[in-house]
Amino acid sequence: MTPAFRRLLAVAFAVLPAAAVAQSAATYPNRALRVIVPFPAGGGYDFMARNIGQRMNESWGQPVVVDNRAGANGNIGSELAVKAPADGYTLLLGGIGPQALSVALYPKLTYDPLKDFEPVSLVAAQPNVLVVHPSLPVKTLKEFIALARARPGQITFGSPSTGSGQHFGLEQFKLMTGINVVHVPYKGAAPLHAALLAGEVSVGFNIIQLPMQHVKTGKLRALATASTKRAALAPDVPTMAELGYPIDFDTWYALYAPAGTPKDIVAKLNAETNRILGLAELKERAGVLGVELLGTTPEKLTAHNRAEITRWVKVAKAAHITAD
Repeated sequence: MTPAFRRLLAVAFAVLPAAAVAQSAATYPNRALRVIVPFPAGGGYDFMARNIGQRMNESWGQPVVVDNRAGANGNIGSELAVKAPADGYTLLLGGIGPQALSVALYPKLTYDPLKDFEPVSLVAAQPNVLVVHPSLPVKTLKEFIALARARPGQITFGSPSTGSGQHFGLEQFKLMTGINVVHVPYKGAAPLHAALLAGEVSVGFNIIQLPMQHVKTGKLRALATASTKRAALAPDVPTMAELGYPIDFDTWYALYAPAGTPKDIVAKLNAETNRILGLAELKERAGVLGVELLGTTPEKLTAHNRAEITRWVKVAKAAHITAD
C-alpha cells in the first residue's frame, strides 16, 4: 500500500462519520419516535408531550409514542432517557422539576441535566397562583402575611409535592417574610386543589388553571401570582413582585434528547418543535389552561436551565429543603 493510498483511505474514513450523520438527518425520522414523560398522564408535562407528538406525527408521518414514566419527582423518566440511544428517536419532555429542582434536592442525582442531554427547545411556561380558602379571614397578600405572623405554626400551606416548584416557592416566601406555616405536601396538583376547595388546607400555591375557575365563584380567593408578569387567566391578580416579594417559579417545560444525538437531528427537532409551538390553534388550546407556548434555540434552553439550577440550589441551601 503506497503512502498516497494510505492518505486517501484516512481522508475517506474521516469523512464517513460526517456523511453518516448527514444521511441520518436527511432521512430522519423514518420510524416511530418515543417521548418520555417523567410524570403521570393528565398533567402539564403530558399535555405538552401529546400535543407536540400529535403534530410531529401529522408532519412527519411517523408515530410518536408518549411513554409516561413517573416517580421520584421526574428522576426515573429522566434516567431512562439518559440511557436511551442517542439517535433522535427517544426524547424527554422535561422541565423545572427533573432538570432543575432535582439538582438542589438530590446530592447523588444519577444524571446531569446539563451534560447528559442535548437541549432541543424550551417549550412552555405555566404560572402559579397563591390562593386561600374563604374561611381564612384575608383578602390581600399583606393581610395574609400579618395573619401568619400572628398565628405562627397554625396555618396549613399546601403544595403539589415535596420538592415541587410550589414547595420551593413557599420556602422562598417564608424566607422573605419570616412567617411560620405548616407545609402539607400532596401527590399532585389535582389532590392539592381538592384539599383547598374542601378547606383541608387553608392556603397553597398551585398551577393557575385549577383554582381560577373557583376564584370566580368565590370558593377560593386569589392573592397573587408567582410570575414575572400578570397571568392571562388572572389579569386582575397582582404578581408577588408587584407586592414586594420577587418570587417567580413558573412551571416550565422543555424538550431534550440524549447527549450525543447528532446536531443535525437536534436542529431538525428544534425547527419542527418551534413550528408546532407557533400554531395558532395550539396556542389557543394551551391558553385555556394558562400555558404560554415559548420555543427557543437549544442554546437559550441551556442558559435558562443553568440559571434555574443556580437559583434553586441557593434557595434549597438557605431553606434547608431536602427530598425527605
